[in-house]
Amino acid sequence: SALLEAMQERKISVGGEDYKLDDPFFVLATQNPIEQEGTYPLPEAQLDRFMFLVKVGYPSDDEESEIVRRMTSPATFKAEAVLQREQILAFQQLVRRVPAADAMIEYAKRLVRKTRVTEADTPDFINKWVTWGAGPRASMNLILAAKARAILHGEAHVSWDDIRAVAKPVLRHRIILNFAAQAERISTDDIIEQLLGHVGEKE
Repeated sequence: SALLEAMQERKISVGGEDYKLDDPFFVLATQNPIEQEGTYPLPEAQLDRFMFLVKVGYPSDDEESEIVRRMTSPATFKAEAVLQREQILAFQQLVRRVPAADAMIEYAKRLVRKTRVTEADTPDFINKWVTWGAGPRASMNLILAAKARAILHGEAHVSWDDIRAVAKPVLRHRIILNFAAQAERISTDDIIEQLLGHVGEKE
C-alpha cells in the first residue's frame, strides 16, 4: 500500500504525516523470473501503474566481457550526473507537447479496447486466451510513450510506427492470460503481436 500511495498520490505517510515526493519522481522495479521463494507478485492494480514492462535478457558477448572485466578489477567506477533536475522536468514537458493526431489516439485506443473480453467486437484469440484486458492507463501510456519515441527519432509528431514500437512494453503487463493460454505456452507478447496484425490503422 505504501508503494501504491507513492506511485499514485506522489506522497508517503509516516506517523500520520504526509510527505510530498518531489518531481521528477518515478519507480523502477526488478522481477527475477527464477528466484520466486519469499517474493510475491504485485496485484494487477499496482502493475498497471508502471508505464513499461521491459524484458532484459542475457548480455551480449562483448557486454559480458566488459562486466567480467569491470567486476574483477581493482578499479572503481563512479556514476556521474548527465542531466540536472530542471532539464529532466523540461524534457518531460516537451514530450507532452508533441502532437498526436486524433487518428493516432483512436488507433491506440482501439488496440487497448480490443484486449478486453467485455467488448462486443473482441477478436476470437482474445476471448480464447485472455482473462482480463488493459485499462485506460494503457491508452494514455501508449500515446505518451509514442510521443517520447517520436522525439528520440527526430520526429515532430506521433506516427503509427511509434505506437506499434511501444505496444509490447506498454501492454504486456496489463493483459492477464487464462489457463488455456498458459497450457498452450501463449505469452502476452504473442497476443500483442496478433493484436497488431488484427487492428488496422483505420477502421
